[in-house]
Amino acid sequence: MTLSIQFLTMIAMILSGFYLGMARDTFRRFTPHWKGNIFLTYLMEICFWMTQALIVFYVLFRVNSGEIRFYIIIATALGFSMYQVFASTLYKRILERMIRIIFSIYQFIKRVIKVLIIQPIKWVIMVIITVVLAILNALEKVVFFILKLLFSPIRWLLNIIYSILPERFQKYLTDLAGFYSKIKNIISKWFDNFKSKRR
Repeated sequence: MTLSIQFLTMIAMILSGFYLGMARDTFRRFTPHWKGNIFLTYLMEICFWMTQALIVFYVLFRVNSGEIRFYIIIATALGFSMYQVFASTLYKRILERMIRIIFSIYQFIKRVIKVLIIQPIKWVIMVIITVVLAILNALEKVVFFILKLLFSPIRWLLNIIYSILPERFQKYLTDLAGFYSKIKNIISKWFDNFKSKRR
């Protein structure tokens, strides 16, 4: 390598070490979010350091075609140390402020979406459900009214027929109606118990 390339390599590696310090602090800031999961912690650590190694090597490859020398490691360590001494505290403050700003923007967008999109959709759905239920209720009343009108003559006719029947036959029909009512009540209770168990 020529002297100019060596100089550029030194500068690039110092800056790369500085960048590694920033990347490490950024990564450590978000580590508590997955610290409880051991597998995820190891996975994130491995992925992070492999990614950083690839980035640094790519910078080295662009500067001197990927030739690794001992002074390159020293320059990277120097850049990392310079970051820790001179910029770590300031960067952490800036990072926290940026996180708060991004989180505030996220919360604002979330509220806007909720107010302008989700709430109107929910309101429209509730209106539709209310209208449909009202229509069904009205139809139910109309159908029962029509059935009542249709079956009123039949009921009147059956009452007349029942009144002219012999008393023994009337008693038989009354007992039969009572037996039917008991069976109906038993089936209704059994069905209600079955539904309560299913819940």
